[in-house]
Amino acid sequence: MPTPFRYTEPLPPKAATGRVAEVYAQLSRDFGIDKPVTFVVLSSAPEILAPTWALMRESLIAGPGSRTGKELAALGVSQANKCPFCVDAHTVLLHATGDHALAERLARGRVPEDEEHARVFAWGRHTRVPGASLEPYPFPREHTPGYVGTVLAFHFINRIVSALLTEQLLPGNAQRFRAVRSLAGRTLARTVRRPAVPGEALVLLDHPDPGEAPAWAGDTAVGPAYAALLKAAMAGAGLLDADDQALVQETLWGWDGEHPPLALGGFPDRRERPGARLALLAALAPYRITDEDVAAWRRPEHTDHCLVHLVAYGAFAAVDRIESALSRRIART
Repeated sequence: MPTPFRYTEPLPPKAATGRVAEVYAQLSRDFGIDKPVTFVVLSSAPEILAPTWALMRESLIAGPGSRTGKELAALGVSQANKCPFCVDAHTVLLHATGDHALAERLARGRVPEDEEHARVFAWGRHTRVPGASLEPYPFPREHTPGYVGTVLAFHFINRIVSALLTEQLLPGNAQRFRAVRSLAGRTLARTVRRPAVPGEALVLLDHPDPGEAPAWAGDTAVGPAYAALLKAAMAGAGLLDADDQALVQETLWGWDGEHPPLALGGFPDRRERPGARLALLAALAPYRITDEDVAAWRRPEHTDHCLVHLVAYGAFAAVDRIESALSRRIART
């Protein structure tokens, strides 16, 4: 059977121990999917895996706001980031919420009929653009931690998936069939509709106090989960020299949310600055990462752990750019 992993060889989930096994156990219980490849691909770097799961759980699953609304926002993010794997996954999860007609309308490339749903979906898509005007929010202010945490989690997860996994959610892209989408959603329905206790993923984090939580998260568990992922992902900058780190940050500072042109003009040459190129591709167009890009960077000392960290750094550099602009707008309102 073809592997879904493009550039890494994670340990079989049944061999997981310690924190990785604990994450898998929570995933199975609260997400309803046993060891999804979206998270297995991060398992060679548990310090990335745990806060990624924590941010998704505490915002999408246990955070304030309706699950349908947050799934719509996440689907909008995934469309904006050109991540077909995640678009298909959230379509299935909308079926799991019971919103079958809504899921199928989106699967056909149409916008929601319901005005509130349409606004949430458009809002999620628009969050790719740093500094975009996103007000008024299409949800109550008290639901901000759940919705903002969800879109930021999936801006990160989309990039990880596009960089390190194939595009097929199910073998043979079976999720493209309506009956398969509906059936898959129904198998997840009980878990998706069951309330989750906030904060339970925080025990999986490296440090009980990962740093200052963003103001938009309030006093919810979304804040420390976001801070932990920020700290863990940005540590991957250590795989680049100072000049390459500066290039990544300068490029992201000037990014306007657009996808790069086909010729990738302005990206560093893989023969000269392969690490900076990989990080920037992970940030702006992870679906454009090629075998040649990875091979140009990889050396005998570069393990799967290193590759996950470098991709996570690039991915979160984009998330940080989006979040910083979002935080400034929230602070002014």
